[in-house]
Amino acid sequence: MVQAVIEPALAQANPEDRFQFEREGYFVADQYDHSPEKPVFNRILDLKDSFKPEKK
Repeated sequence: MVQAVIEPALAQANPEDRFQFEREGYFVADQYDHSPEKPVFNRILDLKDSFKPEKK
């Protein structure tokens, strides 16, 4: 994911702070590149996909 809309407060996150982004997974504020002007979050865990196709 290259661009996303986030809550403005997330720009103030400290490096290594962790968050769950709805329907996307768990993310951590990047230790080196995260800044209030350009927040950078790295995915650390996907959410489990519970979708199962209908069997025919």
